[in-house]
Amino acid sequence: MSAGYFVRIKRGKISTRFIWILAILLLVSSGVTYRLLASHLEFLFDTPISLPVPLSTFPTQVGNWIGRDLAIPNTTKEYMEENFADDFMSRRYINSATGTWSDVYIVYCSSRPGGILGHQPLVCYPAHGWIHDSTEPSRFISNSSRQIPCLIHRFHKTAPMHEQIVVLNFYILNGQTTANENDFSGPFGRRPNITGDPARYVAQVQVSSVLENSIRTASKDMADLMLDILPDQNGKVRAVEFRKTAGAALK
Repeated sequence: MSAGYFVRIKRGKISTRFIWILAILLLVSSGVTYRLLASHLEFLFDTPISLPVPLSTFPTQVGNWIGRDLAIPNTTKEYMEENFADDFMSRRYINSATGTWSDVYIVYCSSRPGGILGHQPLVCYPAHGWIHDSTEPSRFISNSSRQIPCLIHRFHKTAPMHEQIVVLNFYILNGQTTANENDFSGPFGRRPNITGDPARYVAQVQVSSVLENSIRTASKDMADLMLDILPDQNGKVRAVEFRKTAGAALK
């Protein structure tokens, strides 16, 4: 046999060994990359995406409506924060002119937008002992003449409670109003907000009371302010611009 034959065998052995080493290095690096990515995603999920204007700054007085915060049980609050909520507000507003009341609840979901699907009225109210009577599509007109689609849910509790409640429910999806959960139940809702963009979100609005007229009036009076405090379809927050204008006027 010639010397060239042994050289080719040696080169072949080196080449095979190199391939195995390379494969092992690729496996190790992919494992490290996966752990780093998983750690980064976990950090993103554990870190709420902050709104430029927090929901807590929503006005406690809107026209004749005077509001006060409603306490949320710690277990419910922790569940919301761990699973879908980046910010939320829950208040009872009483109308000083009519004496009627409406509970206004807004939850903002940006890091995991689709998580809100498990927190819709048809899930939460029955889970707390309410019996669902009906749900019907509807709409109302805000003070700025914006037509907003919504759902009207009716629930009741049997004896000895004998309670009834009406819930007006709609969503704000990236600055646009909708009553259709299919708009964000697909890839949008399942895909995490890796970039941390506060303008990519779903906000759920629930306005509840014993009287349908009360929730319609409260929604009409407050919807424009809700849209002002949340990013619009271009990512702008009108409440920020209002504050800048007010600050400039005071100088």
